Amino acid sequence: MENNTVFNATVCIIGFLILAVHLISIAIKKDKRKDEKELLYFFLFTMIHFAAYLAFTFIKQVYTSDAFIIAFYTTFYIMNNIQVLLLFRYMSSYVDVPEKTDIVISTINVSLFIVYFLFDIANIFTGIFFKSIDGVYTRSPLMVLSQGYQFIMFIIIAVVTLSNKKLNVREKTAFSIYCFLPFVAIIIQNLLPGYAIAYASIIIAIEGLFVFLSIERNLELSRQEQKNKESQIKIMISQIQPHFIYNSLSSISTMITIDPEKAQCALDNFTEYLRHNLQSLTETNMIPFEKELQHIKTYVELEKLRFDNRLNVIYDTKVTDFNIPPLSIQPLVENSIKHGILKTEVIRHEKDCFIASLRYTRRHAMRVRRQQNAGKGGGKGGNQAAGA
Repeated sequence: MENNTVFNATVCIIGFLILAVHLISIAIKKDKRKDEKELLYFFLFTMIHFAAYLAFTFIKQVYTSDAFIIAFYTTFYIMNNIQVLLLFRYMSSYVDVPEKTDIVISTINVSLFIVYFLFDIANIFTGIFFKSIDGVYTRSPLMVLSQGYQFIMFIIIAVVTLSNKKLNVREKTAFSIYCFLPFVAIIIQNLLPGYAIAYASIIIAIEGLFVFLSIERNLELSRQEQKNKESQIKIMISQIQPHFIYNSLSSISTMITIDPEKAQCALDNFTEYLRHNLQSLTETNMIPFEKELQHIKTYVELEKLRFDNRLNVIYDTKVTDFNIPPLSIQPLVENSIKHGILKTEVIRHEKDCFIASLRYTRRHAMRVRRQQNAGKGGGKGGNQAAGA
């Protein structure tokens, strides 16, 4: 084989293998982002592109004709444009482009693709870009115009990404490498005819795109995980307020000499309450509603140490077979008590009894409300919402 044939085959094989590794790493992910799906399509088509060029490289060694050369090179010209089209789709899904701008650029993209597709088909009959003479690929003077779609779209992609203030240096560098490297590759390829320099540049550009953006996404996920942990800590702290701990321990301490058995039960509830809140710090998955409901009941039992029979709770939970985030309902019950009973008892008689009802139906519409008992000091007011 000639040196250029060996070089071209090596480039295609290396590119195919690299793309296969990246393709598998994305395909096995369970929850793919929208931009990852577009990147998957981009890598898959590029693999097909490399495989087709590799097949052409070997077939050309044993068979060639004018029709064969024109058919294959026309196919590759179109495939090059499709690859840029898919790159643009990936960029659009990755970059937060304003809707109107995205519509305009997408319209330009599709229109140019159609125009150059028709040019490539017309080249079969006119030879405006290239022709085959005795089975040898020969460029025409206007051949450089065949790359017009790619050049225009590379410039648009570069402008959109470089001007986007939300992208950092790594992200802008990744897209810039893919946009500007083909310009350099075409210049070199004109100096070394017969060598697939453009395909080698695609490999380098794809690696830059994947590595830079993968690093950025991993860093973004790490930052998000850190924020989630901080949020969990804040939630826990908000649920274990010093005044609540003080009130609970004070009630238990008073109860020890009066009713030891009840004090022991209250201490068990208090321990269970703290344990559940601490577990929520490391909980990353949804939990069964029944588990959260049990935590609510534990919390209410502790509050009843203070309010005794002034606090009655009705649990109207017809549906319990679903999952929710940890500590997502208990704060609502706490607010119902805090902003319902505590604020109302200041202006109402101490013997007033308030009922907090928790309802969860098939529609998952939760309602926590404070209801005043129709007893002494009932007055006006009826049912008053104290939660959401």
